[in-house]
Amino acid sequence: MNIGEIARRAGVSRSTVSYVLSGKRTVSEATRQRIQAVIDELDYRPNASARALKEGRTRTLGLVIPPASQRLTDMQLGFVASVVEAAARHDLDVLLSPSGGDHDRSFERIVSGRRVDGVVLMEIRLEDDRVTRLTRTGLPFVTIGRTAEAHGMSWVDIDYAGLIARCVHHLADLGHRHVALVNRSAELVAAGYGPSHRALAGFQAAVAERGLSGVDVCCGDDTASGEACVEQLLVTHPAVTAVATINEAALPGMQRALTSAGLSVPADFSVTGVAAQHWAEDFRPPLTAADVPMRDMGAEAVALLLEIIAAPESVPRHRLYSPPISLRSSTGPVRTH
Repeated sequence: MNIGEIARRAGVSRSTVSYVLSGKRTVSEATRQRIQAVIDELDYRPNASARALKEGRTRTLGLVIPPASQRLTDMQLGFVASVVEAAARHDLDVLLSPSGGDHDRSFERIVSGRRVDGVVLMEIRLEDDRVTRLTRTGLPFVTIGRTAEAHGMSWVDIDYAGLIARCVHHLADLGHRHVALVNRSAELVAAGYGPSHRALAGFQAAVAERGLSGVDVCCGDDTASGEACVEQLLVTHPAVTAVATINEAALPGMQRALTSAGLSVPADFSVTGVAAQHWAEDFRPPLTAADVPMRDMGAEAVALLLEIIAAPESVPRHRLYSPPISLRSSTGPVRTH
């Protein structure tokens, strides 16, 4: 059933039916009642577009993702999937838009084109021009991650500083005295990528508190980089007996490097960190790690955004996730010689 059939049965034009459904123009009461009678008789339910027209909304959320030229990590893809899934439960569509590099025009169309009711912004830098731009336009938005000064915005994030610190304390409790942090890429660190800087701060604080020897290294988000990174680490810092990492995409390569060096996990070398659950469980042996609750975070981001859309003057809210360290099999007591 469509608007055309309703118009035919009510003896009016399609545009008149549209006016009744949207409320955009005044229609005589007699005509409105005639059209409503047909709608009731046919048990017609306006589709999402018609409802959106009546509400003055697009019923579409924007999800701003990293540049399309970059391969998304599994964690990033997990956040995309969780936002899309959460939006679908509210009968909302999601418009994906890359940002950064050559994609600034795409982001600008999202911001100024009135194509979405609000935006979820991923991969946040400590100083992020996109956040500044969204704040100035007044378009509702929520971030997955947070800037250095995030008091006036709504966000969800992972407590990378606290979680990496807990990983270091766990290693120290096992007797490890020489530990390393395998961070994200040097490019992300240089760009002020929030998780990298907070993980490093947590690592340095815990190392200092426990009186350990600590080294931090940057690593690309792929298997080859993980292998090269750990190979180099073992050469330049042979005393290191354990690593903590937030670079889950590098884990297979890290594992390969340790195997090639003849090091058994955890008998000779311990590995821990922050990762999506499936990455942790695919590691051999399974990785002791804080499992990132991507699905919960995506749903929370959408819920916060819908609150802002419904009440633009509401007080900004946020949620910092600090999941427990799941003790699996990749960490053990330091080997004494």
